[in-house]
Amino acid sequence: MRMERPTHILNAASNLLGIALLIIAGLNVSHIADKSFADEIAWLAAVCLASSCLLSYLSLRHSQPGRHFEDWADRVFLIGLIMLIGSIVVLAIGNR
Repeated sequence: MRMERPTHILNAASNLLGIALLIIAGLNVSHIADKSFADEIAWLAAVCLASSCLLSYLSLRHSQPGRHFEDWADRVFLIGLIMLIGSIVVLAIGNR
């Protein structure tokens, strides 16, 4: 019996990566990026989320159970998620 490998991290990380890049683009187009650290934090979140995508993909492609890759993908995903939330908080507080 073959067990399905979890893809939830890959799906969530790729979706949040798109949101992080959308935040970065929106801040640059609106010229708020020069006045706030929100875009730098969003860039770090994007790097974490892209790394999480890569690690999750490697976990899926690994011939043996890639639990090691999946564990790291989960950790890096959580860091990226926290940074993405942090960038939104910084942006919200900075524009008061």
